[in-house]
Amino acid sequence: MSKIRILDELLSNMIAAGEVVERPMGVVKELVENSIDAQATRIEIRLINGGLDYIEITDDGCGMDKKDATAAFSRHATSKISEVNDLWQINTMGFRGEALPSIASVSKVSLTTNDGNDSTLVRVEYGKIIEAKPFGAPEGTTIKVEGLFYKTPARLKHLKSANVELNLILDLISKMALSHPEISFELTNDEQAKIQTNGSGSLQEAIMAIYGVAVARKCIAIDFEDYDFKVTGYIVDPAITRATKQYINCFINGRIIKSYQIQKAIIEGYKGYMMSDRFPIAIVNIAVDYKLVDVNVHPSKWEIRISKEKQLYKLITNGIREVLKKEMTPSDLLLKNLSSSKQDREQRETELTKEEAYKSFVQPNLNIVQEEILEYIEPGQRYRFKYLAQLHGKYILANDEENLYIIDQHAAQERCMYEEIQNQIMEKSVITQHLLLPLVIEVSPAIVNQLDLINQQLDCIKLKFEQFSMNSIVTREVPDFFEQIDELHFIQHLINEIVEDKQMSRIDIRKEKIASIACHSSVRFNQYLSMEESKKLLERLSKCNQPFNCPHGRPTMIAISEKDLIKEFKRA
Repeated sequence: MSKIRILDELLSNMIAAGEVVERPMGVVKELVENSIDAQATRIEIRLINGGLDYIEITDDGCGMDKKDATAAFSRHATSKISEVNDLWQINTMGFRGEALPSIASVSKVSLTTNDGNDSTLVRVEYGKIIEAKPFGAPEGTTIKVEGLFYKTPARLKHLKSANVELNLILDLISKMALSHPEISFELTNDEQAKIQTNGSGSLQEAIMAIYGVAVARKCIAIDFEDYDFKVTGYIVDPAITRATKQYINCFINGRIIKSYQIQKAIIEGYKGYMMSDRFPIAIVNIAVDYKLVDVNVHPSKWEIRISKEKQLYKLITNGIREVLKKEMTPSDLLLKNLSSSKQDREQRETELTKEEAYKSFVQPNLNIVQEEILEYIEPGQRYRFKYLAQLHGKYILANDEENLYIIDQHAAQERCMYEEIQNQIMEKSVITQHLLLPLVIEVSPAIVNQLDLINQQLDCIKLKFEQFSMNSIVTREVPDFFEQIDELHFIQHLINEIVEDKQMSRIDIRKEKIASIACHSSVRFNQYLSMEESKKLLERLSKCNQPFNCPHGRPTMIAISEKDLIKEFKRA
């Protein structure tokens, strides 16, 4: 007796629904993408109970005639592609022809559509067409979805609360509004407006509608390209940060994507401008030949494959880094690391404009000196700090002609160590020390097999290994700056990262790994220094090209001007 059978259409659609539509957000995503493909200029999303009870999508797009209105509920029916070659240059949001039949197989769906000639109503309940008839409706399309997953309880029980489902949809529509500022989006839940954009085509206006006035005012335009990619959009001043990556918005040819590598490239571009545990707000649009992108990877179309991904990574990181270096002004930088708490700072940033914030709490309080202020100093000028005292084994107090400085001794020594090591590397003058006993490191045979790659990457710090056995390697000298660290543990970790992450470059080693060495080699917070040790550290800090931040972005010092003191003591 044969065991293989052909599934009926309803069961096939329900299986497809499990891939395409996992929750109300999936329904909204598929239907709104169809509206975008229909050249809609206005899209309204109406929800009840976070979409658990009711979803309605209305657009003013091209609509469908009576034949297409019913054909749209057939599996694999699509107007987006017609032949195999179309799969290699997909330029629409949807294309699979699975969304409507999949949604209709697990819910009650009502569709009204008008293409300017025909006006039609189609009702489908859990995969069965109930009626299809002429019906008066405005030009465009409206789709209503009710009873989602009521006949598939296994799916229903995995849904979260209405508030959680609503938040997922809000995040989705926010991103869609940012990826298509030329379309007006309006979303309501239980008759309460949640999102509304004007569709003017201005991305900055869309940012204002989604993230607020304060964020929109701190947007910095980006526009850079190479032969294959063009990157546009806005990044937000590092003065405004967030605790998660959720506010990093990535779009490829107008499509929302989830890409770890692109997110990482954006964060890398901000490195040195914000703390390592904070994340930027960014809206990054990437235009690329459709043939270089494969969006046919997953039914939900969140994940894609990009040809020349390393090239794109470098373009984004370098582009953002250059834009920030050029666009940041002293007042922006002074605003960035105020001594107030993160929560308090973020609250104030959302309530005040840049000018108001600067007047109300930057000028009267502590001035935080930042890296880019160096652009405003005379070439060759260096800060000269006069030692005053050490405070609690944590801070060094110093002054110059204009300011009182409170210097974080650990962060300051990190900066000094980092620059001194970097200078050795850049000038190819790394000092090494021969080991009395060669350092033998046990590794896997696979790592031994990649010894050439490891030596190539570590040549910049003059580390070289030879095979010692089938599962060990050996080195007979190490850089002098390894003296204060657990060299065995550090080298093992570094080798593993090189082998596991083929994209790790010498720049990564110079920046991230040397920063780690600098951190572990520095004096501890809560370690008392003698007067001579403190003066020596101040001298080293004064010789740094960028003495104002540790390698991880933390301020090394705060400066209080004489004017600040006069005002604080009410002598003004």
